[in-house]
Amino acid sequence: MKKRRFWYLFGDIIGLFIAFIIFIVPFIFMLVNSLKERKDANLLSISWPDALRWENFIEVFQANDYQIVTAFKNSFILVIGSVILLIITGSMCGYIIQRRSDKVTGVVNALIMTGLMVPAAILPTIWVLQRIYLYKTITGMILIEVALNLPFTIMLYRGFMNSIPLELEEAGYIDGCSRWKLYSKIIFPLLKPVTSTVIVIKAVTVFNDFTNPLYFLPGSENATVQLTLYNFMGQFESSYNLLFADVILITIPMLILFIFFNKRIVDGMVAGAVKG
Repeated sequence: MKKRRFWYLFGDIIGLFIAFIIFIVPFIFMLVNSLKERKDANLLSISWPDALRWENFIEVFQANDYQIVTAFKNSFILVIGSVILLIITGSMCGYIIQRRSDKVTGVVNALIMTGLMVPAAILPTIWVLQRIYLYKTITGMILIEVALNLPFTIMLYRGFMNSIPLELEEAGYIDGCSRWKLYSKIIFPLLKPVTSTVIVIKAVTVFNDFTNPLYFLPGSENATVQLTLYNFMGQFESSYNLLFADVILITIPMLILFIFFNKRIVDGMVAGAVKG
């Protein structure tokens, strides 16, 4: 028994050490270099600077006529709109697919799961957005994010539905609930754990998305936070202190969100895995 505990403890220590190397060390490296002068930061060392240059962050804010402020506004609108639509559509689809067992539902479920593997077609999507006048708009970008992230969201909600007993729905029907009232008043409030998971995972996914805004939301006025990183790499290709300062700024919001909701992520992912 003592030997087994020793190996468990040894495994935990190794796991923490590996996690520290993979996640903490790169963050420390970026933070240290973001506080250096340009010459010292270009050496890409992890040594502590002689003098902390907090003005690097101010310079990043002021660059390109405060473009990062506009980028944060666009990114937050994109995240909030996408997550709300994902929660509404994903929970409804997951509920219907889990409760129905006919052939049509099976075909729809197969098509949705195919969406997890098939990548987006860039040029046809741009053509469609242009025809419906949503190209280079936040609305069009929200719809793109919802379409790309909906299959995984439906899969999460469908798995969680296993933990909700059918007797609750039968009791609601007996009490005279309509289909919509049953879903909104009884089913959806029970989805809080998986909804918290969807909020955190998809907020981070949409916030960190780089390629889709690059293709479907071009223009300096439509820049997102990840595209500001791309712009800094072009404008300050040898100024790593400003580049790392920008990375730190765009990392903080999602890091705070993850710290506050990390336990809910695990609860929502495993909830409904075992029915009973």
